[in-house]
Order: sequence, then C-alpha cells, then structure tokens
Amino acid sequence: MTNTNEFPTSTLISVNEVELEIFEAGDKNKNQPIILCHGWPEHAYSWRHQVAPLVEAGYHVIIPNQRGYGQSSCPKEVTAYDIEHLTNDLVALLDYYNYEDAIFMGHDWGASVVWSMALLHPTRVRKMINLSLPYQVRGEQPWLDFMEEFFGDDYYFVHFNKQPGVADAILDDHASQFMTNLYRKNNPSQGYSDGMQMINLARATATLGEPVMSEQGLDVYISSFKKTGFTPSINWYRNLNRNWDILGEVSPIVHQPTLMVYGEKDIIPPLPNIKDFVPNIDVAALDAGHWIQEERPNELNKLIMEWLENE
Repeated sequence: MTNTNEFPTSTLISVNEVELEIFEAGDKNKNQPIILCHGWPEHAYSWRHQVAPLVEAGYHVIIPNQRGYGQSSCPKEVTAYDIEHLTNDLVALLDYYNYEDAIFMGHDWGASVVWSMALLHPTRVRKMINLSLPYQVRGEQPWLDFMEEFFGDDYYFVHFNKQPGVADAILDDHASQFMTNLYRKNNPSQGYSDGMQMINLARATATLGEPVMSEQGLDVYISSFKKTGFTPSINWYRNLNRNWDILGEVSPIVHQPTLMVYGEKDIIPPLPNIKDFVPNIDVAALDAGHWIQEERPNELNKLIMEWLENE
C-alpha cells in the first residue's frame, strides 16, 4: 500500500520493442486496472496524489513513464514517437499484464494518447478520464499546418518542427530554470510576447506566480530531464501531422464512458461541441490552471472517485 507521500518503486519491462519504466500499486486488485498517462514535460510522478485513493478504491494502478521519459527507452528516430507507437506501447502493456482492457486516465499529452487509444484500439479501453486537453478534432488541414497559419512560426508546436534542435538545446541548458518557471500557478497574465514561449520561460530570470509543487517534487522532474534531455519528449510534437494521417484511417467518434476535467484558469479552452465526438461524456471543471493534479489533488480525487463509482 502506498500513501500520498510515497510513490511506488519502478521496474523496467520490455514491451513493443522498448523498455518502459513502470510504477505499480495495488497489484492484488486484479481485473480492475487503471493506467495513468502523464503529459509534457512531466513524469509518472505527477500522479503521486492519485495512487493511494485509487488503490483504496480497489484499482490496480499502473503508471508508465512513456517512451522518451525517465528510465524508459528513448529511441533516436523521430517517427518512433508517433501516435501509433505510443498507443501500441499501451496495448503491449495491457498484454503484459494479461488485461483485455483497462480504464485510462491522461493529462496533457497523456490525454492526447488516451483519446487516440480509444480511437485506434477501442476494445482495449473500458472507460477514460482526461485532464486539461479536450478531444482534438481532426479538421481538413493537418494540425501543424493549421497552427503555423494561425499562430505563426514562433508558436512552440511549430518552432519544435521548423527549427529542430534549437529549443531542445536551450531547454537542456536551462532545465532547472525552465521547470521552475513552468510549474507555477496564479501566474499574472503577461499577454503576447515576442519569441518562442518555452525558450522565453527557460531564459526568464524572474519567476512569476506560485509553485505548484514542492522543491522535492520538482527535483524529480528536473533530474529526469537532465538524464534524458528534452529531445525525446519534444519528438512527440514532431509527429503531429503524421498522427493526423494515422487518425484519418479510423472513425472519429469516441464511444467509451468519459470524464473530461478542465482547469478553469488553463489557457486551453474547452471544446464546445465535444459531445458531437464523445457522446457518452461528463464534463467538469476545477479552480486550477493546467497542472490540475498538482494544484487541486484532493478535489480531483473526489471528482474521479465519485465518477468511477457512479459510472
């Protein structure tokens, strides 16, 4: 049993031609698996506040550091981080534990993987909970092309693709400063600023707002990225158009029971017509920014448990 101040010890398992670092708790709660998928630039440790409540509720909690993170494999090829590889890792993880399906919960990029898991491997997803990032509608224009047209070359998704290696090196050189500046709450709005947002954060010497986690927690993230560098995780962004192509081969409708949780102070807006694509969805919002698990862990846990119990 783990408590909110502890996190399971990791093990490495071989799946889908990579090794994944897995944090596991409540393994005696067989046939009630829930797989938690972190975002960028996060770590499996971001789910530490959810472990004990889920175990106590009878779930087998499985938290991977996805490829490119922590002690998991960091393939060199950019295409090794496309949505096919990322979801196939989760399918292989289910197979490893002899589970036909599981509940999936994702935050940020992890939510994108969970949405895609429901589309590409619908029989393997029992139900799902996504935080911060709503369903992404696949329009007629590939995602990166759309972002470049509407947000410009300095938008960080676009910059990562058009100037490969530039941001990677700057974030590597300023890992502590970048993470310290990024993981904040109640940050006063600065409006639009010239340059690439993530590079600006990495170089900023004035830290705004309040920290969303302790220095000890932040050190877990910083030490992890100092080991891997930022390129493997940024390579996820370099597959957005490839992902757009892959997802064009399947139905865009998500049929699984779903809970979508927004942060009311997050800059990512809700998707107004989300029920057109996810008809069996419940939507909630918490008084938080983007880092919902860090900012409002108790409120989030209550919301999750009530939904899981009633769904």
